[in-house]
Amino acid sequence: MRAWLMLPLALTACGPREAELPADPVDRAATCGVVAAAQARKASNNVEAKLTLEQQGRILHYALLAGAEGGSFDKTRAAGVVNAMPGLGDKVTQGKWDRLIPQCEAAYPATKAGDVTLPSDRLEAEAGCQDLAEFFTTAMRQSEADYIDRIRLYDQMRRDLDPKLGATIRARGMSQKQGEIARDKALAKVVQLGSPVAVLDACAKRFGAEPGG
Repeated sequence: MRAWLMLPLALTACGPREAELPADPVDRAATCGVVAAAQARKASNNVEAKLTLEQQGRILHYALLAGAEGGSFDKTRAAGVVNAMPGLGDKVTQGKWDRLIPQCEAAYPATKAGDVTLPSDRLEAEAGCQDLAEFFTTAMRQSEADYIDRIRLYDQMRRDLDPKLGATIRARGMSQKQGEIARDKALAKVVQLGSPVAVLDACAKRFGAEPGG
């Protein structure tokens, strides 16, 4: 069963040195997730207001991109980023976190991706969409009530894709192990296409469901 969790950092300063991202891939991605959360809070007139699902997606995107490094999705690494974010939050935001924004953009250019175009390959699209939906909805489960319509949409799409993906894998003569490898590669590819919410909305549109208001 595929299951993951969710949310940033580790900065140390020595004298007047400019803030830098950590070299460790998990801490680096978690730090950028914290920075994205700080940006979202700063943009709001009410720091207590809930973040939009799109803002949550931009935060979570760093965990997904860390998991995608190497071309095959690493669930353990992605979960490590999610779990590292809360512990890093205060450390990052108490410093000059805004100076890390351009570093995060340079380190993770996929966070600035524009329009989403899903893979034309059926297996890549089905596997990428299903597994991204599972990762995202699992990560957002504790906040599900705040985004219930969209989360339900993604959950339904994931369930609908399950038999289709199974049939596609069988049609290609893949073993279970080969199917798992193909799925991990597909998810690593799909998370590079843009923010997970934008990708999931494109998935929902392609596979028969579209987000409401």
